[in-house]
Amino acid sequence: MISKKMQSLVNNNSVIRQMFEEGRNMAREFGEENVYDFSLGNPNVPAPEKVRETAVSILENEDPLYIHGYMNNAGYPEVRRKVADSLNKRFGTAFHENNIMMTVGAASGLNCVLKALINPGEEVLTFAPYFVEYKNYVSNYDGVLNTVNTDHQSFQPDLSDLEDKIGKDTRALIINSPNNPTGVIYSEDTIKGIAEILRKKQDEYGTEIFLISDEPYRELVYTDAEVPYVTKYYDNTIVCYSFSKTLSLPGERIGYLVIPDEAADQEDLFSAVTIANRVLGCVNAPSLFQKVVAECLDEKADIAFYKRNRDKIYDALTSYGFQCVKPEGAFYLFIKTPVDDKEFAAEAKKEHILVVPGSSFALGGFVRLSYCVSYETIVNSLPGFKRLSEHYKLG
Repeated sequence: MISKKMQSLVNNNSVIRQMFEEGRNMAREFGEENVYDFSLGNPNVPAPEKVRETAVSILENEDPLYIHGYMNNAGYPEVRRKVADSLNKRFGTAFHENNIMMTVGAASGLNCVLKALINPGEEVLTFAPYFVEYKNYVSNYDGVLNTVNTDHQSFQPDLSDLEDKIGKDTRALIINSPNNPTGVIYSEDTIKGIAEILRKKQDEYGTEIFLISDEPYRELVYTDAEVPYVTKYYDNTIVCYSFSKTLSLPGERIGYLVIPDEAADQEDLFSAVTIANRVLGCVNAPSLFQKVVAECLDEKADIAFYKRNRDKIYDALTSYGFQCVKPEGAFYLFIKTPVDDKEFAAEAKKEHILVVPGSSFALGGFVRLSYCVSYETIVNSLPGFKRLSEHYKLG
């Protein structure tokens, strides 16, 4: 018999992954061109050519025993130095290699951080809606995830609710900007407000409260909006970054953590996340792709492709009467539903359109649509969305 904790996870498997599998089954039944799967945030543009060129060059020219061997659990020192230098150049920071740990994507990085920080029963906060796996990640270490409200028009965090929700057992706050599922970027004023509240609450309770910034979509921005670099606003900040979306490499599982010198007990904390990387079974980030991304830090995926998709589907759906905040980043729309979100998702499936109920992101009454699909998929799905609009009399 499997463990009780895993039994619960098996019974409540990710709706997103289930829908992704269902989309594959529908494609086999009805033809791939007749199924419009907006369920999974799987990049639909190829990695920059430099990624391939770098990987080939490394494999052809470097010692295979070195490239495919173990290294420090935190990653290759020279790769960590290059990441630190790149961040310093871009954001005016002063990082060095011992502020950077290479990770098996942002998800593994988050788990390393939570394992290093959370004692059983301690609280982690995040703003709803939030990425579905946060609750599971916190539960992995017997912590408790609780939500803080956002304004449902702008999806900017409700700072007064944050201040009310923080208690003596609050250990961390997870933020995600650009946000999954809304595409919203948290403004500099918002980040400053969050930092001020966290400092105030640390002083009030005599505790350390960490701000964990989950940033897989940092480079996917379609406007002039700036994504603030959070370590500059609050000392006890940890940044989790992934190249999955920036370089269209989700399957390669490569990212990094930033733990600045200003963080409380920085050396112990860095040692703790490094050891967590080992004891969680990751051991180290993928060796080849550490080397690859170190040479591709100034590269990024084709933002124009995603922007074109965003503009096409946002303009069409809003013209049909659907309500949605226009995303500034990431590649998601979070659409208000005229009925229960699960009911709407079921109705959309009749049109061969797959969207994810907002209740999966801890906020019912919305659905998430991932527009990192082909442009043709978006264009061909629009008659079905139009029929849904007419069905619910939205126009």
